[in-house]
Amino acid sequence: QVQLVESGGGLVQAGGSLRLACVASGRTFSSYAMGWFRQAPGKEREFVAVISWNRNTYYADSVKGRFTISRDNAKNTVYLQMNSLKLEDTAVYYCAAGFRFPAVTPDEYRYWGQGTQVTVSS
Repeated sequence: QVQLVESGGGLVQAGGSLRLACVASGRTFSSYAMGWFRQAPGKEREFVAVISWNRNTYYADSVKGRFTISRDNAKNTVYLQMNSLKLEDTAVYYCAAGFRFPAVTPDEYRYWGQGTQVTVSS
């Protein structure tokens, strides 16, 4: 069993930056692929980025070049650095743990956090 807790969300102006963090419980964090998804009101949960156990990364086209996913296995933490934020980045952001890479659909992930709200204002 893995428990995931996200933090770092908040309100930011367009063009600004935020860094999200997701801390995992358990001793097997380093073996999981870790993904970030987001869900805006009235929309389906969509893939953002994923990092493999050995730090390969894969991004959605909508965030490529603006967002960076990274992990610190010693801290059981995965990060999402978000730069040049746009209004359309507003959503609840979730981290998830799974075994496939690159996994881009929610059903490929086994464990989920509760989410953190990111709101981008004009």
